[in-house]
Amino acid sequence: MLTMPISTENADHYSWGGSCDGWHLVRAQGLSVIEERMPAGTAEVKHWHTRARQFFYVLEGTLLIEVEGVDHELPAGVGLEIKQGLAHQARNETAQDVRFLVISSPPHQGDRRDAEADVVPA
Repeated sequence: MLTMPISTENADHYSWGGSCDGWHLVRAQGLSVIEERMPAGTAEVKHWHTRARQFFYVLEGTLLIEVEGVDHELPAGVGLEIKQGLAHQARNETAQDVRFLVISSPPHQGDRRDAEADVVPA
């Protein structure tokens, strides 16, 4: 199979959280790269991953990520690595959309645990 350029124009799209969007840019056995868009005032459910290590990189806007109770404000051009087992939540507390990449290794699909329902490992 030939390698082809990919963007939000031709990537597999999904919706989450009622009004947020995601596009699978890379969907491989050991790696997932997703571009996400969160409108103003949206947030994901606080959760953690049993295997996946993730890197969030902001393309546009400002993303607030809480990791184990500590808030990190990420403007465009800044990223944050989150190791497996750490409870985290991405939020957009601004008036503009935020666009960012979520890079996971291995892919995080099926690996997510609700932080409110489970005890997060030490």
